Amino acid sequence: MQLKRSMVNASISTAKTVIAHFGMHLPPFAHWSIEQWQQAGPEYNEIRDCMLGWDVTDFGSKDFYNIGRTLFTVRNGRMNQPGYPKQYAEKWLIDPENQRAPAHFHLSKREDIICRAGGNVLVQLTKADAEGNPSRENFLTQVDGCSRRLGPGDIVRLHPGESLTIHPRTIHQFWGEEGTGWRIDGVGYTLSAEISSVCDDLNDNVFLVDYGVRFPEIDEDEARLCYLCHEYPAASPALISQ
Repeated sequence: MQLKRSMVNASISTAKTVIAHFGMHLPPFAHWSIEQWQQAGPEYNEIRDCMLGWDVTDFGSKDFYNIGRTLFTVRNGRMNQPGYPKQYAEKWLIDPENQRAPAHFHLSKREDIICRAGGNVLVQLTKADAEGNPSRENFLTQVDGCSRRLGPGDIVRLHPGESLTIHPRTIHQFWGEEGTGWRIDGVGYTLSAEISSVCDDLNDNVFLVDYGVRFPEIDEDEARLCYLCHEYPAASPALISQ
């Protein structure tokens, strides 16, 4: 099933509920209406240009509840753009049981995945070879600063508070462990975070699937309640009050 606007709206609503339940607070622009964004001036261009904000995607899988993501980018820089010198990024990810991104790796981004609250996060890792295929070699990663040697396809379980480093060219998937997490309508939810070098979602992802579309087309079956990070309108000359 193609990703629908109704699914996007519902997922963001659930994400806000999960984040609030765990005592976290989103920045004000996470709650802006369509009208507020249409009035926002160029002083908010960092949000637009660095793609901060809500991100809901099925990666072109047409199977959002299994292969999909709902996340919020809190901060980011932009590659080779002097106006955006930050060399780091932070994302908050909502992890329903078993939902995950397709297997992929990054050409340059190095990231820590942190299990913040709720249940456990399972992280599966395999090193990519020079051609970008799964390697059969063992490799090192770090769990809370402690080096661990893993084999291809090994899974690391992160409990709340624990973190793992994913180095460039490491194929990975991670998801909320079934039977753990805070439950809504029978589904367990965990909150995780990604702290990384600058995130360039348009150029730095290599997917090991045929689809692998980072920002797929959305079926507009109902009205948009907010803009996603790649949908913002251009800056208005009028400044919005702060």
